[in-house]
Amino acid sequence: MNQKVQLACKSEVVIVPLASLLPVRILSAGLLKTPKYSCIEASIRELGLIEPLVVFPQAQLEGQFMILDGHIRHAILSDLGAKEAKCLIATDDEGFTFNHKINRLTAIQEHFMILKAIKNGVSEERIARALNVDPASIRQKRDLLDGICKEAIHILRGKRTSAVAIRELRKVRPIRQIEIAQLMTASHNYSIGYMKCLVFATPAELQIDAVRDSGPEIMSNDDLARIEQESRVLVRELKAIEGSHGKNVLHLVIITGYLRKLLDNARIVRFLSKGYPDVLEQLQEIVEAGALPENEPGDPSARLT
Repeated sequence: MNQKVQLACKSEVVIVPLASLLPVRILSAGLLKTPKYSCIEASIRELGLIEPLVVFPQAQLEGQFMILDGHIRHAILSDLGAKEAKCLIATDDEGFTFNHKINRLTAIQEHFMILKAIKNGVSEERIARALNVDPASIRQKRDLLDGICKEAIHILRGKRTSAVAIRELRKVRPIRQIEIAQLMTASHNYSIGYMKCLVFATPAELQIDAVRDSGPEIMSNDDLARIEQESRVLVRELKAIEGSHGKNVLHLVIITGYLRKLLDNARIVRFLSKGYPDVLEQLQEIVEAGALPENEPGDPSARLT
């Protein structure tokens, strides 16, 4: 049976006077001095309000709207002397933040967004003004993937790898870039320290720059060979675990779900507590241990508040 999806907001954008918008929280003085606030302010000053505020009409106050999302944007518009703002009218008085599960842009995703903006005719200087950064920073982000092979970019595209770490890949040849990207993904370690270690441990024939000659010798060739071998073994073990992980998790969910139903039965719990208290305790521990954690929400800087 087809069911209509209830939209959180009405589809049309309306213009509402700032005087008719009622904030439900006060921005702290510290927030007004953060880089995030400065970035949003620069964006609104340069490009105007791109993302409408989300508001809900107040039945007791005709013509007044409570702000559900967009307090920072509202404060900046007021400081800039604006008289009105673009708004979306919410269909429910829900006091939640619409940023709750928006992921932060990765360095590679940011690179592609800047390239797209430049391709569409936006100058680097205007992008810099909108983001409140130096134009040189925009050029660095634009050239981030120069010298990086497509396969390594694809592996790391959605990963939390810093721009500094990505630039380290330029020191090794494409085949080693792919191997390093796979190692970082398999170990879920995208730190600059780990990246430098992998680059430093790269065999000489796979180096582009003289990585080992750039600093003091801190490891022997035998040490480097052992690190490389251990890294390859680690990748194979992790891939083997990944192959059975989904099946094991499914079994865990089924088992804990069944045990949870048993322990929800008061008669069973009473029976076990009287005759088999140790068994009851173990079953409860299994249910608690088998509870899967919720996915952590991402940081909301991919979409400005």
